[in-house]
Amino acid sequence: MPFDAHSDEADHVLLRRFATGDAVAARILTARLTPMVFAHAFRLLGNRAEAEDVAQEALLRLWRIAPDWREGEAKVTTWLYRVTANLATDQLRKRRGVALDSVPEPADSAPSAAEGLQDAARNAALSAALADLPERQRQAVVLRHIEGLGNPEIAGIMDISAEAVESLIARGKRALTQALAGRRADLGYDND
Repeated sequence: MPFDAHSDEADHVLLRRFATGDAVAARILTARLTPMVFAHAFRLLGNRAEAEDVAQEALLRLWRIAPDWREGEAKVTTWLYRVTANLATDQLRKRRGVALDSVPEPADSAPSAAEGLQDAARNAALSAALADLPERQRQAVVLRHIEGLGNPEIAGIMDISAEAVESLIARGKRALTQALAGRRADLGYDND
């Protein structure tokens, strides 16, 4: 059967041959149907890039259903027109969604420059105050309040009793509070 003339019967034969793995049939059917599908999509959408995407998706869907195609239920071209129209309608709905310019900018969760400077000043003050603590107090406070470890774990790390850890942490916190007490205002803690 010559496939130069476009006919519904030829489309069915080519689709059946494609379903059995005939690459030549796939090329012929693609060459025959792509211009028709693209033109239909372009008329519906008025946008070349979107029409190309819709045409490609419509043909992919045809290739997927080819093994299950039931000849006589619908013409290949009729089925493709319907699928193309549905895909174009979906594309138009997406377009009508919300315009990008009308979407508010997402809130920036990053701290402001002033907050960043304040955090840096607070961290520097804490580091300086920690540096002035005796070594074991500093280690206990850092493990508990900066690293977030529990007292039993700290006791194991420092090879001391849990009671000794509690004592070191308590003395370290008192010393830090005293060292930073005069700096509350310039570190912004009076505003919190």
